[in-house]
Amino acid sequence: MFRPHSSSWCYKLYYPQLKKDHTPNPSPLERGEQSRKTWIDSVFKSILKKEFGGFKFIEIRLFNFQKSIGANSLSLQAMNVLIIGNGGREHAFAYKIKQSSLCKNLYIAPGNAGTALEGINLNIATDNFDALSQVCIEKNIDLIIVGPELPLVKGIRDYFELHPQVKHIPMVGPSKVGAQLEGSKDFSKQFMLRHHVPTAQAKTFTKENLAEGLRYLETCNMPIVLKADGLAAGKGVIIAQSLTEAKQELTEMLADAKFGAASASVLIEEFLQGIELSVFVLTDGEDYIILPEAKDYKRIGDGDTGLNTGGMGSVSPVVFADAAFLQKVESEVIIPTIQGLKKEGITYKGFIFIGLMNVKGKPYVIEYNARMGDPETQSVLSRIDSDLLELLQAAATGKLKQVQYVATSDYTVSVVMASGGYPGDFKKGFDIKGLSTAQTKVFHAGTKNVNQSIVTDGGRVLAVTGRGKTLAEAREKAYETVGKINWEGVTFRKDIGLDLMSWKNG
Repeated sequence: MFRPHSSSWCYKLYYPQLKKDHTPNPSPLERGEQSRKTWIDSVFKSILKKEFGGFKFIEIRLFNFQKSIGANSLSLQAMNVLIIGNGGREHAFAYKIKQSSLCKNLYIAPGNAGTALEGINLNIATDNFDALSQVCIEKNIDLIIVGPELPLVKGIRDYFELHPQVKHIPMVGPSKVGAQLEGSKDFSKQFMLRHHVPTAQAKTFTKENLAEGLRYLETCNMPIVLKADGLAAGKGVIIAQSLTEAKQELTEMLADAKFGAASASVLIEEFLQGIELSVFVLTDGEDYIILPEAKDYKRIGDGDTGLNTGGMGSVSPVVFADAAFLQKVESEVIIPTIQGLKKEGITYKGFIFIGLMNVKGKPYVIEYNARMGDPETQSVLSRIDSDLLELLQAAATGKLKQVQYVATSDYTVSVVMASGGYPGDFKKGFDIKGLSTAQTKVFHAGTKNVNQSIVTDGGRVLAVTGRGKTLAEAREKAYETVGKINWEGVTFRKDIGLDLMSWKNG
């Protein structure tokens, strides 16, 4: 529940059915925090006793008499919520949303063994729009949250907006065109250039002009970055250290379809020397909220060695992202991005994941994603103390300006536990032992229930998230739980957050 800090704030009851306000007597104006809380509690009790004429929908509104403007609008109407996805990100969403007093029924499609602990799993693929729309009708869904990139890039919002029976349902997730910020590296690069968002120089090549691309590499400084244009599960980025390696990788990506259709086009991008972080924005297309930043760890091995993965851990907050740097991110990246989407008439109600490089204190955008990251979500949402469902509803309905969110200053560390062999070939179906002993939150990703047991069902299986007043405390809590969980072949990095503990101004 939002609580104002100023004594000039006053609560009112609003009856949408009558289009009237009611200020209680005595007024909550100038009341202390405890008094306001007591009054809110009495309102809830009165509603339950139907002392407000049996109205089913009442809002508590806040007004600042000094400024004469409205502030928060808190809906008391419980919602049926559908989360689309089956990873650790979706379990984190489910966990936070389940805590909301606004959540009536929670459904996850298709979900995993962890989301089944928070709500009801529905065996529907994330890109089966027909089945998803039908279940929305059957379950009387009031809000849809799209977790992964695939349904967004395939145009789930566009499908729902054209469907007469579900077009009224608010959705957290951009349009198909908006999702191209992630779905096409070339699209996003050109968008950044059009709207003067700082980014690395790049050129795009296809199989048809591979020879030209190989010649272009000869003019580039090493190392160089090669990016598959399309979706490649977070693995379509190669940092080539030499010209020979760069030519070989470009040939494999274009001529040999190393990443399938995703590498039908490849960006050759300037390598930026700096330190990487992720910034997350929730927008309703007009206004935005900047969520806690995070740093993820992409490579499989300690010390950032080995193959790229979808992410082996994350930390929030990020010690090298101070207030001055984050102010630059807002003014040079976030605002031009939001304004650019508006100028181009792109419908965008949802998350923008901004992958950044801090280059001597200046932010450069590496990539956009049209959703929250994984495992960053597990760290970021664990720091949000506000009602997440209220925030998401506001974003989906264009009312983000009317809400506030509070993030704790605590640290969070998420450690991914993966199947042996990941990101290459790996086996599934191993019993996961020790989950009942966990002393901190364990978010499920690649898991499923089999004969009343929870077994592995993916490459990245769990994300153990510790929270503490210091980074050291958060790490200790996370790794203590990691040490109690086991299955055949389990692997994890032992150095998540360790670099930040010793970070000294770069």
